[in-house]
Amino acid sequence: MPYFSYVQYILYISTHISTTMNNTTCNKISFEFKTKFLPPVLSCVFVVSLVANGWGLKSLLHNWKKLGSVNVFVLNLGLADVLYLLTVPFLVVYYSMEDKWVFGTTFCKITRFCFNLNLYGTIGFLTCISVYRYLAIVHPMTELGRITAKRSVVVSVMVWLFVAAQSIPDMFYPKSRVNGDPQCYDTTRATFVEDYLYYSLGWTLIGFLIPFLIMLGCYGHVIVILCSKNISDKVLKQNCLKLLFILILLFSVCYIPFHLLKNLNLYSRVLERRKICHEWSERVYVANQISRALVCLNCALNPLVYLHGDIVAKFRQLLHQIRNTFMRLSII
Repeated sequence: MPYFSYVQYILYISTHISTTMNNTTCNKISFEFKTKFLPPVLSCVFVVSLVANGWGLKSLLHNWKKLGSVNVFVLNLGLADVLYLLTVPFLVVYYSMEDKWVFGTTFCKITRFCFNLNLYGTIGFLTCISVYRYLAIVHPMTELGRITAKRSVVVSVMVWLFVAAQSIPDMFYPKSRVNGDPQCYDTTRATFVEDYLYYSLGWTLIGFLIPFLIMLGCYGHVIVILCSKNISDKVLKQNCLKLLFILILLFSVCYIPFHLLKNLNLYSRVLERRKICHEWSERVYVANQISRALVCLNCALNPLVYLHGDIVAKFRQLLHQIRNTFMRLSII
């Protein structure tokens, strides 16, 4: 009899928990933080990025005849930033109106598409720059003359096509809810969120993680070469190491939090749809909005990193000095 009583008790508890879980409705996440945080941040990013990119593109156009391999990628970085900046004022209006999108569904998808082109286009061109620097520093003799501006243009076109191919599927996901005020989701509505999570994970792997590992490999090898070789120019070594460190730091701050928190936020939405509630869901949502501000900040940082003080011209001079140093070492 005690055994049957125990079994009945277990069945009662299981049924009670199941019923409780099915009847549980997760607390709705407050969107107040986003509507107060993003508009001023995006406005500041827009002003700073517009000035920095305008100055950077003007500097490149002024030295158009001297356009080199690295400059081609820097130019495309600037174009990717400008493409996104054109959509920022509409996003500021959207978030200021508490998520009310008044510019139409088609333009909503175009806006999100431009954001993705900027995001993954920037990652792609940063990767190209890192590979170029790797070849120019680690293999200066074998690659001398092979890396031309024309080949850089071809590579840039391939990067744009590859990034567009990754971003186009995102446009087929619904960006607004069925009822109520029109919205413009950066991902998709709850009905398709589970499918979108798988797409986002694949996108993160191909568009972010693999390029990031390539960058780490290139820069890691460059640092080893600069530290192990007998290069007498200490200023040359220090400047190169500082530049590589800054690039890796900016890449990590802007992109790692965004991709991590974006997918984690999508996962929390999947759990919420399955009636599985967690207290950390709202904290993840807030952190995800902060990471979106960080990744947008990249538009302002790109020109400052690559173009401040005509850094492109300085980098070309830096490569020339490195090649001369390796030639002297090979003769000895």
